[in-house]
Amino acid sequence: MKISIEEISKEQVEEILIRCHEVDDEIHEILNKLETENLIVLGHQKDKVHRIKLSDIYYFEAVDGKVFIYCKDNVFEVKQKLYELEELCKEKNCFRASKSTILNIAKISSIYPSISGRFEAVLDNGERTVISRKYVPVLKKMLGL
Repeated sequence: MKISIEEISKEQVEEILIRCHEVDDEIHEILNKLETENLIVLGHQKDKVHRIKLSDIYYFEAVDGKVFIYCKDNVFEVKQKLYELEELCKEKNCFRASKSTILNIAKISSIYPSISGRFEAVLDNGERTVISRKYVPVLKKMLGL
């Protein structure tokens, strides 16, 4: 695959053009990566609002009626409901892993079967999270298993 970059003047609109023989899994993966990098979620921490790239988020978790964003070293509160975030992140490397968790598949370093049909995921930062058996088929589909 050949990659070309052309610098343009500030007056012109930036665009990305992909020329391909067919839209295959590799092209979908490239598109997904581009869209994920541009998606920003607002996270609240103390009195500050932070702009967080979806690609920096490990997972979202609902706890006691609040939703939190977990990044490598920080935790932020987010104002959206979990189902709203699920819709926002749809087809962008994220999936519902349990009733209270949305997981970024790009941050998973390994997975293994657990008890009662569940799976456990080890994330890049060393954290472990459970994938409910209801959502295991979604994970397998995303991984191509």
